[in-house]
Amino acid sequence: MKKDIHPPYFETEVTCSCGNSFQTRSTVEKLQIDICSACHPFYTGTMKYVDSAGRVEKFQKKYNWAERKKG
Repeated sequence: MKKDIHPPYFETEVTCSCGNSFQTRSTVEKLQIDICSACHPFYTGTMKYVDSAGRVEKFQKKYNWAERKKG
């Protein structure tokens, strides 16, 4: 590698919003993520909505989802 053209490389602690944390290497010293393999539905096999912008609730309200479940 050429000298003085690459960013510094750190031992990084990655922390998920579920509380899980792990170590890796990155150009960023600390990372905060929303979802990781410990809480992602694909890896855990549990049904869970992953929505941070309210899109699921907006869809359910738009198509009257609560009433459809009852009928």
